Formats: sequence, C-alpha cells, structure tokens
Amino acid sequence: MPVLSIIACEMLEDELVYILSQDESLTKLLVAENRQCFRFVRKLKSKNCYPRLFPLDRISFFLKEINTPMSVKIQNILLRVPFVGKVLKNMKNKNGEIITVVVNIQRLDLHIDCEILRSEICRNIREMANYSDGILLFYGNCGHSLRSLETDFKNLGCSLYFLKDGNEDIVDDCISVALGGNDIYAEVMQSGNGIGMFYLTPMWASSWGKMRTGASDTASFDKSFLRNPLYKKMYKKVVKISNEISNGEEFDTNIINFSQTFDMSIVEIKGSMEIARKAYLDAKNLVSKKQYQTQKQLDKCTECNAIRT
Repeated sequence: MPVLSIIACEMLEDELVYILSQDESLTKLLVAENRQCFRFVRKLKSKNCYPRLFPLDRISFFLKEINTPMSVKIQNILLRVPFVGKVLKNMKNKNGEIITVVVNIQRLDLHIDCEILRSEICRNIREMANYSDGILLFYGNCGHSLRSLETDFKNLGCSLYFLKDGNEDIVDDCISVALGGNDIYAEVMQSGNGIGMFYLTPMWASSWGKMRTGASDTASFDKSFLRNPLYKKMYKKVVKISNEISNGEEFDTNIINFSQTFDMSIVEIKGSMEIARKAYLDAKNLVSKKQYQTQKQLDKCTECNAIRT
C-alpha cells in the first residue's frame, strides 16, 4: 500500500484540514504525535475526519503491520488467478488506489531561524523517507528554506513534492498559498500603491502574537514590531484573506482586534485553496502511479521466474 507523507507548517494546518476532510477516498490517516498536533487533530475531528496518532518513531513499525495482513497476502495470490485477478484489478481501478497518508506538523517557532527550519525539515525528510513513497512539503519557500532540497535529496529514493503555483514555482510563503500564487501575491502588494499591508489568514489572525523577532528572520515579529513608529507609519491596512476556510466569528473577531490594536483599516480579498488542493491531489496521484509501476515490475519478475521454473 503506497504511503504519502506530509511535513506541514503549523501555520498551514487549516488548509491541510480542509483538503484532507474533503478527500472521500482517504481511509487511512496517521498523525505524528507531538505538542503541536492536538489542535490539528481537533479540527480534523470537527470535520468528521478521524486520524490515528502515533509517535513519529513508531509509525514505521505500524505501517509494516497494517501492510502485511493475511488479507493482503490472499489478495496477492488471487491476483495471479486469471479471471479472479482481472475482477480484482477492475475493482481497484474503479475505487482508486488506497493510500495511507502520514502527517507530521511542525511548530511555528522554527521560522525564527531559517537554518533551524531547514535543518528540522531535512531531519524529518530523512526519517519519514524510510517508509514513504513520496513526501509533500506543506511549506512555502520561507526565507528560501526549501532551496535546493530536490538536489540535496536526489538520491533519497523517495520523491519530494512542493506547494507550487501555476508557473510551477514554489510559493513564497503561506500568504502566497492563500492568495493563489506568487504572481497574485505580487499584484496585491502593488495594488497598495506604496501603503504597507499586513495579510491575515485564520491561522495568522489567531497566532501572530506567538511569533517573535529573530535576528536572522526579519519576517517574524512581536507586538513591538508593528508598534515601532517606523513600521506603524508604513503599515496602514490589514488584509483579510477570505476563502473556504475563513468563515466564522473567530476569524472576524481576530481581524477586528488586530486592526484596532495597530490602528489599521480592513481590506478583504478573495483567496483560493487551489494550490493546497492541487499539490495534495497531484502528490497522491504520483505516489499511486509510482506504486503501480513498481508492482507491475514485481509481477513481471514473478512471471519470469515462474516460467524459468
């Protein structure tokens, strides 16, 4: 059974909850248990999506257990029987490949230092590649943290997938994801005519106060950042990004509180879930195709061995 792993930024958990809960074919969802996963799991359950939690170092063992049950062995034998095998393959093609999805949520404060962020992403890639057919990095190119990862892991034996826009460029950050791509992000910024705009998704609106200013990452900030006379003069508008995940009184309240705290006017812009949705579906399809090709090669080898004997 193919495995798609997802290493995700905590700031993009709403987008991930949305696309996973919309996937009617998803029957096996595992979440790496850590301190930042519990809110994510609560949101999944509120959408009638119920994952199983395991410590990261136990997921490999569990996958081996569920992927080698007696039923799988019996099915593999039946696939070799001409008529029965044809029926089973038709059923499989009709229902789609069953894929196990493993999610590993990473904490927000990794963004304080881009080198630390990259180091943690790389560490998790190496650990999860042992049981994954593909890994989707649910991150923007935050401070170029993902630069050259494809090259660095070209011999990993596990494909890496990224959040990309219509130009096949890795998105700049989570705001680019929410708006629909780097070009749209640039257009929105230019529309401000020099007026600084601060962009808020539901997660940003509820979590911005947790971010801290780091010496190596000026994109992080605390309250003093926007209260600094220089930045207070620069930033005049808060942009509320509306899409499928932005409905709700909590988001509206957080936007209002933010605008009042920093004396900004509110501008609402229509966002999109297309980048997150497409990246997930494309990764699933590629992992399924990779597994199919591998199985086809194994079946061919089995047939050749049978002929020789």
